[in-house]
Amino acid sequence: MDIQSVGIVGAGQMGNGIANVFAMAGFDVLLTDISADALTNAVALVDKNLERQVQREKITAEQKAAAMARIRTTTRLADIGPSDLIIEAATERETIKQAIFEDLLPHLKPNTILTSNTSSISITRLASRTDRPERFMGFHFMNPVPVMQLVELIRGIATDEPTYRTLLAVVDKLGKTAASAEDFPAFIVNRILMPMINEAVYTLYEGVGSVKSIDESLKLGANHPMGPLELADFIGLDTCLAIMNVLHEGLADTKYRPCPLLTKYVEAGWLGRKTRRGFYDYQGPVPVPTR
Repeated sequence: MDIQSVGIVGAGQMGNGIANVFAMAGFDVLLTDISADALTNAVALVDKNLERQVQREKITAEQKAAAMARIRTTTRLADIGPSDLIIEAATERETIKQAIFEDLLPHLKPNTILTSNTSSISITRLASRTDRPERFMGFHFMNPVPVMQLVELIRGIATDEPTYRTLLAVVDKLGKTAASAEDFPAFIVNRILMPMINEAVYTLYEGVGSVKSIDESLKLGANHPMGPLELADFIGLDTCLAIMNVLHEGLADTKYRPCPLLTKYVEAGWLGRKTRRGFYDYQGPVPVPTR
């Protein structure tokens, strides 16, 4: 199938990044969210990021203007139904994702491909709530989307070959690299990454090291560009906890038990950068460790 139009559900951190890369690659983008303010902020952020690229001479002003013209917004979920490809990028809660797909069903074209940007939830299970499990896949972008090269492609048990090949071609047109993953909890990247972050939180919880010493150790000792606690704040501690819960429940192995300190931070509303407090406090000019 030749994909021309893309509908994106969710105008948050992932949704606006996905809109950015699709618009730059020449696709017509319709971005939807229940919040009109979120849509306004998302478009403004895309504009800001593209302007930064213009200033760095990575793209021309004409390319930026063309990309921005390809992005439209709506608060009506039904409006994206006629899109060739739909990417759900809502919050990492299965019940919300299921409700979105069920609400979309009456408005879809017969050949529309449905995808989820979920970082951990079963694709087979999400697909089973739709009328087209054969045209349903996991389409997992990494954060920040404009920068990160990888896209995980996850087939559900019913996903057909034409759908898989179509999304491979889309990834190629975006100038990114696809990695195919089986439909197991958290797929590849987060199956490896999240337990590392969770272990870093345990290291803090048990008093083995401070926030600063843990992050510095991994940056200088393992050549990681960000420390694990800094990265957790960037991802969002609620998202990290949700993925660890999926791993713990889906694989029934105690090694995936979320650290109680991670749970406590989420219960406190300390979710990282997006709430300006997590393992670091972001309210001042320089992030300060909270422990």
